[in-house]
Amino acid sequence: MKAIITVTGKDRIGVIGKVCTYLAEHNINILDISQTVVGEEYLNMAMIVDLTASNAGFDGVAEGLEHLGKQMDYVIRMQHEAIFSSMHRI
Repeated sequence: MKAIITVTGKDRIGVIGKVCTYLAEHNINILDISQTVVGEEYLNMAMIVDLTASNAGFDGVAEGLEHLGKQMDYVIRMQHEAIFSSMHRI
């Protein structure tokens, strides 16, 4: 199963590393990653990930990422790829 993860907040050293470490610890493969720093201050990151090998389950991973984001003062959200694609279809 594929999912979209978004990460937003003030840019700081180590944010991408912490998110990627969390994903690796849960056997989640990163298929694509894109990041932009807006105004030299705000990080916007989007990732496409594959949860096929993870045994944590979608809801567990989503809750864990949200909790990680709160610890770092970031907003981290995960959506099923199908829902994301449907929402952004013209």
